[in-house]
Amino acid sequence: MKKAGFLIISFLLIGSLSKAQMVKSISSMPSDKPIPVKEVVGKPEPIIWDVFQKRRSVRKFRNDSIPKSDIVKIIDAARMAPTSGNQQPWKFLVIRDRMVINKMMEACVASAMVRYNPATASQTKEQYAEKLRKTYSDGYFSAPVFIVVLTDNNSLYADYNHWDGPLAAGYLLLAARALGYGTVFITDAIPESVTTEVLQIPERYTRVCITPLGVPVEWPVTPEKKRLEEFIVIDKF
Repeated sequence: MKKAGFLIISFLLIGSLSKAQMVKSISSMPSDKPIPVKEVVGKPEPIIWDVFQKRRSVRKFRNDSIPKSDIVKIIDAARMAPTSGNQQPWKFLVIRDRMVINKMMEACVASAMVRYNPATASQTKEQYAEKLRKTYSDGYFSAPVFIVVLTDNNSLYADYNHWDGPLAAGYLLLAARALGYGTVFITDAIPESVTTEVLQIPERYTRVCITPLGVPVEWPVTPEKKRLEEFIVIDKF
């Protein structure tokens, strides 16, 4: 009876909290701080909240190969994302061939060369191109695998693809992190025109994003985040 009475009093006290107190209470929850977990690539993190806290945008990768089973597991998670009318308009294009990856990189270099201005440049055109190539090869294109997330323009509810697509991409990024892999949501850094041309993607598909997938050289430091209470509005503004 004493325990029951304590619970009743606790619920009454919680119910009497002001909105400000409720927000403050939520913002002080332990989930604000990542819980250290031993990193084991390919082995799922034990707590989903850790995955949310520890996902980072990774831009430099080790050349470790990724088992096909892990890639399939990640995409299997992505396809379970919410979708309008269960239309599931996604395609996941996986690139593992190093020759194809290098071809995408060279196309990115060529695309970026439009920024070269000989009138103001402190280096030759060839030097500028080599600098770009090194930036790409040391960065995004150090990854052993790329995944392109696409939506089908001929899907049942195509007007909703622009919502469905990012949901699947978000699931993919989290699933990858759960297995110890790094990703980054790329849109313009690797132009859509590059993937369309090099990968010969049919016109019926729209690219949501492309992400490298691999073991990070290191996990980026957690960037400063806004306070949780800045995002929460209870009942009304």
